Amino acid sequence: MNRAWIGLGSNLDDPRRQVETALEELDQLPLTRRTGASSCYASRPLGPQDQPDFINAVAELETGLSPLALLDQLQALEQRHRRVRDRHWGPRTLDLDLLLYNDRQLKTPRLTLPHPQMHQRAFVLLPLREIAPEMILPDGRRLDALAATQRAEGLQRLAD
Repeated sequence: MNRAWIGLGSNLDDPRRQVETALEELDQLPLTRRTGASSCYASRPLGPQDQPDFINAVAELETGLSPLALLDQLQALEQRHRRVRDRHWGPRTLDLDLLLYNDRQLKTPRLTLPHPQMHQRAFVLLPLREIAPEMILPDGRRLDALAATQRAEGLQRLAD
């Protein structure tokens, strides 16, 4: 089995419910089970500010799927949540990002691993640190040290 970490985000149609439902649905993907999930966090949008705040979380999975097969399943799950891609960094019912897959480094037209911007996003690093505090990224950087460099302005951990 492989270990993968998924970033979840939503800012439309009851965002917290969207994220919590998607967390449950990740556990139902073929050859996959969810082994961990962070708390939900509220964050300001990245990009255009004329949209609602986001709810974010990170999930850890064990999966027998390849990285691209897992990406296909994540995109199908986004579609079941009526994801529409109107504009870059625009509002969405559900956004699922494959952040990490084992220690794999990959660059294809469809998928880059690790996720290329994750090291710059507090709404990814802080939830990830919550469930994998000892993680060392594929490039050798320690997650806790990287997360400590993030300014968490506008990021709020929500009560369960």
